[in-house]
Amino acid sequence: MSTVATQNKFLMIILAILLPPAAVFAQRGLSGQFWLNIVLTLLGFWIVGIVHALAITL
Repeated sequence: MSTVATQNKFLMIILAILLPPAAVFAQRGLSGQFWLNIVLTLLGFWIVGIVHALAITL
């Protein structure tokens, strides 16, 4: 894996931890996965939102 791809993956992991819906949006756009992640994150299941975002971005 190139250095740029490694840096991009690292940034996506950080984004998935800090702002899970933003990471999903960066990967999938305004899809059902994005809206699902918003619902999971806003309903107080922040950890579930992070896990979902990591599953999408990795």
